[in-house]
Amino acid sequence: MSEREYDDEEVAAIFQRAASPEHASVAAPGQGKGLTLAALQEIGREVGIAPESIASAAISLEQAPRAKPATVLGVRIGVVDAAEFDRPISDPEWERLVSDLRTTFDAAGVVRYDGPFRQWSNGNLKVLAEPTATGHRLRFQTVNSAAQGMIAAGLGAFIAASGALLAAPNAPGAGAAFLALGGAAALGVGWWRLKGWATQRQAQFAALVGRYRGARILPPGVG
Repeated sequence: MSEREYDDEEVAAIFQRAASPEHASVAAPGQGKGLTLAALQEIGREVGIAPESIASAAISLEQAPRAKPATVLGVRIGVVDAAEFDRPISDPEWERLVSDLRTTFDAAGVVRYDGPFRQWSNGNLKVLAEPTATGHRLRFQTVNSAAQGMIAAGLGAFIAASGALLAAPNAPGAGAAFLALGGAAALGVGWWRLKGWATQRQAQFAALVGRYRGARILPPGVG
């Protein structure tokens, strides 16, 4: 059986998970082909990253969720991200993370505990700390149902008006035309809002994940 090879995106993710902050920007040389775990460990050894850390990061990458967010008209209606820890997250660290979340999203949110699971949520925005075989995983996820609803309503109105115009092309069509224009406008506004929202949320999640992924201790809370 051939040895597993990791592509460029997976290589970057493994080094990001395995590296301490001073090595977080290490990049493997681009070779246009996959790299085996042994090759990654050799590269890591050259920059001071333990082979065991590379192996653990590769395992966590295999276990990480791979679900892709749904889209509407090519724009994401949901944003997801995750950060892996090779040890449990303590209660004080979770409280600092909640403080950071409240500052980042300008919302108090609601904290819930369900056995080993912890969750901070504000509407459709959720951050979960869930146990893994080696520690904890932080999962970030959100869905913009408001913009999604506006797009659906606008699309529905536009289709209905267009159908009415096609069914009776000789009938007075001012009302149907107005409905079609209104539907198209709602569709455009909803699509634009969704696009801007998705970009902003992805940047916020990326900043949070960048602070916490691969950390041996959670940094102090913000605010």
